[in-house]
Amino acid sequence: MFYISKAVAVIAVVAAVGAVATIIALSVVYAQEKAKNEVTAPSTTGPPATTGSPATTGLPATTTPSIPKEPWKRYRLPDSLAPISYNVTLWPRLEPNKGGLYIFTGHSVVVFTCVKETDLIIIHSNKLNLTRFQDHLAKLSGLDGATVPSVSNSWLEEPTQYLVVQLSSKLQAGKSYELYTEFVGELADDLGGFYRSEYMEDRVKKVVATTQMQPTDARKAFPCFDEPAMKAIFHMTLIHPVGTVALANAMNYEPTNVTIEGQTVTRTSFEPTKIMSTYLLAFVVCEFTFIRTPPGADVLVINPLIWARRKAIEEGQGDYALNKTGPILTFFEKYYNSPYPLEKSDQIALPDFSAGAMENWGLITYRETALLYNPDMSSNGDKEWVATVISHELAHMWFGNLVTMKWWNDLWLNEGFATYVSYLGANSAEPDWNIKDLIVLNEVHGVMAVDALASSHPLSSKEEDIQKPEQISELFDSITYSKGAAVLRMLSEFITEAVFSRGLSYPSITLSLFKWSSFQAVNATTPSLGLPESVEDIMNRWILQMGFPVVTIDTKTGRVSQKHFLLDPDSVVERPSPYSYEWFVPITWAKADGVEQQYWLLKKEDTNTKMTIGTGEWLLANINMTGFYRVNYDSENWERLLTKLSSQHQDIPVINRAQIIDDAFNLARAKAVSTILALKTTKYLFREVEYMPWQTASRNLDYFFLMFDRSEVYGPMQAYIKKQITPLFNYFKELTLNWTKIPDGHTDQYNQVNAISMACSTGVEGCEELTTGWFRAWMKDPTNNLINANLRSTVYCSAIAAGGVDEWDFAWSMYKNATIASEADKLMYALSCTKQPWLLNRYLEYCLDPEMIRKQDATSTIVYIASNAIGQPLAWDFIRANWNHLFNDYGGGSFSFGRLINGVTKRFSTEFEYKQLQQFKEDHVEGGFGSATMALEQALERTKANINWVSLNKEQVLAWFTNETASPVY
Repeated sequence: MFYISKAVAVIAVVAAVGAVATIIALSVVYAQEKAKNEVTAPSTTGPPATTGSPATTGLPATTTPSIPKEPWKRYRLPDSLAPISYNVTLWPRLEPNKGGLYIFTGHSVVVFTCVKETDLIIIHSNKLNLTRFQDHLAKLSGLDGATVPSVSNSWLEEPTQYLVVQLSSKLQAGKSYELYTEFVGELADDLGGFYRSEYMEDRVKKVVATTQMQPTDARKAFPCFDEPAMKAIFHMTLIHPVGTVALANAMNYEPTNVTIEGQTVTRTSFEPTKIMSTYLLAFVVCEFTFIRTPPGADVLVINPLIWARRKAIEEGQGDYALNKTGPILTFFEKYYNSPYPLEKSDQIALPDFSAGAMENWGLITYRETALLYNPDMSSNGDKEWVATVISHELAHMWFGNLVTMKWWNDLWLNEGFATYVSYLGANSAEPDWNIKDLIVLNEVHGVMAVDALASSHPLSSKEEDIQKPEQISELFDSITYSKGAAVLRMLSEFITEAVFSRGLSYPSITLSLFKWSSFQAVNATTPSLGLPESVEDIMNRWILQMGFPVVTIDTKTGRVSQKHFLLDPDSVVERPSPYSYEWFVPITWAKADGVEQQYWLLKKEDTNTKMTIGTGEWLLANINMTGFYRVNYDSENWERLLTKLSSQHQDIPVINRAQIIDDAFNLARAKAVSTILALKTTKYLFREVEYMPWQTASRNLDYFFLMFDRSEVYGPMQAYIKKQITPLFNYFKELTLNWTKIPDGHTDQYNQVNAISMACSTGVEGCEELTTGWFRAWMKDPTNNLINANLRSTVYCSAIAAGGVDEWDFAWSMYKNATIASEADKLMYALSCTKQPWLLNRYLEYCLDPEMIRKQDATSTIVYIASNAIGQPLAWDFIRANWNHLFNDYGGGSFSFGRLINGVTKRFSTEFEYKQLQQFKEDHVEGGFGSATMALEQALERTKANINWVSLNKEQVLAWFTNETASPVY
């Protein structure tokens, strides 16, 4: 799944295979040998044979007090049964019933093997109304002559989301059985399980029945063993209105029209799937159409299909995705040295979808913004988003779907790996973008801010710590995706990318769950890579403990040390570490001569005399920021780096120019260097035209705005940034011939946006007139929007901020009538830029009405409003006033609740706000915070750190900005 949020000595191949295998087989625990969690140990002691709800007394105490005695009260399935196959028929109603509800009906047969004797069948079922058969909720049959005990009791255990079937005697180990259920479910608009999505076409409302099963919502569609390791084969049949099309994971048989309950409907059955996990299931009923590569064209892998709303396909919005899917699939076939594992590749764009995309095997589902692209209306960033999300999801077709984690505690490898290689796949499709460098901005910098909190968490958790659905949902965060990608990138760098990919494609290893353990055997018989420790020992320190180090280098003595980096050095780290927060750190470094060297720091402190430098020299570490750590230097080397930036900044690689800025600002927040040193890293920017340093500076200065935009620091800070951004604004004005053409470079197009956005927000002469002029021209002729697609977000925002109700209402009208999702997203963001409180309050209220703001967009809209200094207190009041509604109606297990808490509280920097946050926690402690639990703790920690930082830095920051603003123009 793509979560919403956006370089390198070939060594012996055989050695490489063993090295990479060690981390995958051992550290990541894909091997089957890992001991099972005791929570899942089966209990064959059933409840008393009574009707109705089961009693919970009279059971022997066979487990520890922390584990419920009754297996149906545990959140992990017993290991007594193993599914073999399902035969499922579902009939979604695309029109409401007399009660106004959209429903689906269905029946299912699951064939399973009894692994251990048991008199209990426990299978997941959530929010399904099951039909009773002779007063029981399921029918049991035996296969191949198996003796079938009668059902003595059955019930739904709602807290753990189980259908529990108690039997009169035990099932026989080694025998197979089938369980039949019939059920009715709601085809709700909750974006989970089997749900409905709606859109307007030709002024007619259309309804789509679609799915999102990950992580624990297949159980909302039919009863199933809903754990990733419990793979099975699925035989699907969909009943749907005549004129609609049905899609699923596998190829369909010829649809037939039949009469059921007096209605003529279409029945579409599908070929059996491969053995797969329930969370990868997908099925869709819709009126969409598709495009595919024309017959006779050179299709290297398989002929993919792109599905979307009919008008979107007719407008060519699926063409870019189709053109890039084939090359990306071809890249991954070579990368994995394994053919595409399925017979088809369908990708479908949905109007309502909670995440960015989902890697359902053979039927990948996307938000429209992640699959559709219109060259006239979509931006450069929109195109990159489509390419990288497609690459991410296609990477999963092998790694994640063919090879699957046993349990969600190792989700990081699925998603971290797919995030990392998505940049490789996108780079193969768009080689001119140099997109592999952007992983530093898009993944590494951002997640370091999260992982530097005492409330962070390791990449790999213990199984027993991840039990409930909301705990699983919490793992879909930036640590899992972005840090996972960063540490795998680091691994691929120190063993080289060629070695990393060859390790995955070793000829004798098939990409199968049951084969990964054989990597260790290969490793045991191969020569060493020449690393100071085994790859397993190196990487375990990055995987099994949270955080990362700051490496401090004294260029006078060669002393090198490491320390757990915390944004707030006074925070208390309560989470124990198996390695005492020490890492094996691969340090790449170079002096002014540019010769790159590598050194391994294996303990807290060491001396490397090669790192001493002479007068006039400078030293730079973590070249191209390939390592997941920050770097601090002695004050003399910092000054030499600043001098080099101010004189010949091109001598430092562009990624490292961004790194110097990011490290300095974060080290300053951690009190490791002065805040003035951090600010000095921005003084050279009036000469800089590259995107990465500017984007990094902008993000870090945003923190200063968050802390000071309500204080007297704001004016001098604005004046300083205005002075720094003016040359960049003029540079792009000249480069684009007075804003009449688009820059050629991929990142130049991004930096043009930075130039206009920062110039307008700081009052650079001519900027506001430029943006408001473009916007007013569009208001005069709404059918003719001449604003360049790359610039629309910032132009819309600037014009709405400068305007009033007329501009806002016009933008709202354009938003509601937008037929291109990426354009709607730009307007949705820009509407939050108004300075009118009443408009922002009205916009917040719209977030409670799915007819105004789709549920999938409610969190983003609230966070956008909270990013506005005027909107932040309004958004915070709104969240507190409506928390129960949002939490219950939008789902406590939603992936976006953590982002909501983080977004609304990121400006908090006073004791009053800290106390409000504490009170909010106390007010809702009984109902809990679901997937936002960890985010709330991080918000409290971050707020306390902000309070301390502002108190320590406000006066000196004010003096520095005032002094720099008064100094002559450079």
